[in-house]
Amino acid sequence: MVTSTSRIIVALDLPTAEAAVELAAAVAEHVAGFKVGLGLLHGPGPGVVSALVGLGRPVFADAKLHDIPSQVEAAAEQLGRRGARWVTVHLSGGRAMVRAAVEGLARGAGDAPSGILGVTVLTSLDGNRLGEVGIQQSPGRLVSKMSRLALDVGCEGVITSSRELKVVADVAPDLLRVTPGIRQHPGGDDQTRSATPAEALARGADLLVVGRPITRAADPVGAAATLAAEAAEVGVRRPIAGLEPTA
Repeated sequence: MVTSTSRIIVALDLPTAEAAVELAAAVAEHVAGFKVGLGLLHGPGPGVVSALVGLGRPVFADAKLHDIPSQVEAAAEQLGRRGARWVTVHLSGGRAMVRAAVEGLARGAGDAPSGILGVTVLTSLDGNRLGEVGIQQSPGRLVSKMSRLALDVGCEGVITSSRELKVVADVAPDLLRVTPGIRQHPGGDDQTRSATPAEALARGADLLVVGRPITRAADPVGAAATLAAEAAEVGVRRPIAGLEPTA
């Protein structure tokens, strides 16, 4: 049974829709929901969202929308119609674009729970890599500014690394805090700002996005169960709409 205490969103970064749905069905009892990333959205397509919704868990469409407001609004609306509970948008796209996403998703989802999650600073970036593209601020300062913007325009939450969770809690405590880059043994891949489940939850994460530690494990079901148990040990925080107990 999945309850409101579940914290794990499994990132289904797999090559086919069939593989994604098969793995999702196998680990469903141990996770709170499923994330559909760019590979699936641009490969099999957004129909994957609808297929996963049929498993009875909320689906997080990690579209990372970033375009002119009208295009972002249209894309968010379509994902809402597919049943996406959350859709991601790059906050660097600005106030008008993010507000358009909020409005589009709400219209597409209708009466179903839905919300935009604003992407702050990717977990693959650090201060040096931000400097390479002309951004001279630290990740923490950027997250602070972006979190305020997200709150102002009606986002439900933000995507942020574990290192900036306190920043979000300080400037926008009502935002849902979703943390990727979760590793049982951080380091060794392209996630430069990663953390263990216990570390991220202790710092204030509400939901943990976990991909490779589950999807590439020899035993994905066992890995999902272990991670869920580790997360559960930290204790229950605030309820999240759409994660009510289900049989």
